[in-house]
Amino acid sequence: MPDEQYSNSRSKYKADIAGLVREDDSDGQLLAISEMSELFSVTLRTLRFYEEKGLLNPVRRGARRFYRGRDVSRMRVILQAKKIGLTLAEVRRIIKLVEGSSPRADQLKELQEICGAQEQLLHEQEQALQELIAEVRGISQALTSILAVEA
Repeated sequence: MPDEQYSNSRSKYKADIAGLVREDDSDGQLLAISEMSELFSVTLRTLRFYEEKGLLNPVRRGARRFYRGRDVSRMRVILQAKKIGLTLAEVRRIIKLVEGSSPRADQLKELQEICGAQEQLLHEQEQALQELIAEVRGISQALTSILAVEA
């Protein structure tokens, strides 16, 4: 993605692995947990889990939870990272990186390294699966041959 920032009159946005991410909460808009759940098609339990793990930090008003723009951005990152198979530790690393103060070019390079390492891992898993498929195929063909002889 280009190393760009986008802005409108209220907020600045920057690009990361999940697309455009809001940098501030200047408009003060809060989402109730049910709205957050609906927005991301996740359960309330999922949101509470990510809060428990320290990935989301909703505002508490009594027993109710409200999510700010930063939590919405974090949730987008969490779901994108989960989709490509990253662990919660890697998600924490990405959030810390993206929200950190290091130069944007350094952030993007490190994100690229994380994605490259994940791609390599997925290729290794793909190869292992192909080998397992070939093994199962061989067993199935042997069973077919045995059935043909015994029929």
